[in-house]
Amino acid sequence: MKTYNSIFFILTFATGIFLSGCKNEFLELAPQSQLSVESYYKTAEQIEFAVNGAYSTLQSNNMYQNWYVLSEIPSDNTTNNLSGSVTDQDEFDKFYIRTTNPFTANFWNESYKGINKCNMVLSKIDGVTMDASRKDQLTKEVKFLRGLMYFNLVRIFGGVPLVTSTVQITDAYTIARSTQDETYAQIIKDLTDAETLPASYTGNDVGRATSGTVKALLGTVYMTMKDYAKGETKLAEVVSSGKYSLLENTAGSLNITGYEKVFDPTNHNNKESIFDVQFKKGGFGEGSGFANNFAPENSGTSVVAVGSTGGNNIPTEDMNNAYEAGDLRKDYSMASSYIDNKTGKTISIRHVKKYRDVPYQSGDANIDYPVIRYADVLLMYAEALNENGKTAEACTMLNKVRRRGFGYQSTETSPVDISTADKVVFRDKVFQERRVELAFEGQRWFDLIRTGRAVEVMKSKGFKINETQLICPIPQKQIDINPEVMIQNTYRID
Repeated sequence: MKTYNSIFFILTFATGIFLSGCKNEFLELAPQSQLSVESYYKTAEQIEFAVNGAYSTLQSNNMYQNWYVLSEIPSDNTTNNLSGSVTDQDEFDKFYIRTTNPFTANFWNESYKGINKCNMVLSKIDGVTMDASRKDQLTKEVKFLRGLMYFNLVRIFGGVPLVTSTVQITDAYTIARSTQDETYAQIIKDLTDAETLPASYTGNDVGRATSGTVKALLGTVYMTMKDYAKGETKLAEVVSSGKYSLLENTAGSLNITGYEKVFDPTNHNNKESIFDVQFKKGGFGEGSGFANNFAPENSGTSVVAVGSTGGNNIPTEDMNNAYEAGDLRKDYSMASSYIDNKTGKTISIRHVKKYRDVPYQSGDANIDYPVIRYADVLLMYAEALNENGKTAEACTMLNKVRRRGFGYQSTETSPVDISTADKVVFRDKVFQERRVELAFEGQRWFDLIRTGRAVEVMKSKGFKINETQLICPIPQKQIDINPEVMIQNTYRID
């Protein structure tokens, strides 16, 4: 039986590891070769390469390149391009996910591949002679990465097998799924251990996880668990750190220049960036495919100047209507048509245009993926404040983000400011603001789930959905290989 078909396909790395790097900011290209554990992990440089290899897992097509399939298409934000006989993405849109769906299977395998890279570093780093502070930093970075990967897994599948050390392949078959609570406990432990990472970096280290990155993710985890007090505390630490700020619009007239700069492919790791998956174009195999993937099918070079067009992640009519009049984020984030550069005709088709760049070649753009940014933290903090009875202060946080979206600066009083003392009214306001501010950034589906609104909201918009469909089925190959300990999720199709 092939071990790569199991959760522990990555445990073949117990006898060999693949090290890959990213030529972007702190990441440098590492040898794409298979090396034995016995001959590796001997020097500080090798540990650095191994940690960079753990980061590079996030770049994979099976991780953040296709994250939209798992995080946007199930929501009311976007739908899929149903082309020919391809239904793999449609299963997420209409809630009939098969246990053999390749997106869930590949995401599962890639996640555990990344987790094992982290575990391998943790098992070897103490035996390597290197600067003590650097060793401590790299240890905490891989704990953050492991916590992030487990957080994504638990949100997709519920409780999952917890592997926190390198194990033999034969032992892998005995590791059962942990409960959801146990999985969250491990996530919190990893992130708490990593909280004292440096607050910022210079030079080639820019782009690594910082203490602010960890605290922001930990705050999100607490909010997902509905522990609003701890969520508020952690998010407040990020806000009060002084390390982050919204990128401001140009003063003097209504414009969206600040919002545009957040996603500018030449403005990576800016003051609003808390943690991005790093990409770099140029034929290194390190570019991102969002620009090509989201351009309308058959649009040629009319929307994206170089490469193919996928026509994926199509904004729904409901998403189109979600923006209020005067919200300038709409025209930056999505379009309802494009002009064919050959015929001059206007082609009516909605598409995401938030991720813009001229690729070096098809699927090779300079666009980073925003996992956590400061606007997200401000809105999550506002939500926590409101839940903890501090609605007036919550309005202040929300308005900073909202003002910029309508063309103002975040610190100026504006006619679009929200003012309410009603907790229930504010909930609706902050949920709405998160939807439009963070559109197409992989937040909407998980926001609906963690706030308990997924079934109600989706049913109100005509979707057939029930509570069992809020997590995905465990990939069937995991069940087949490990049937005694790998219990399938209940996933009922109405």
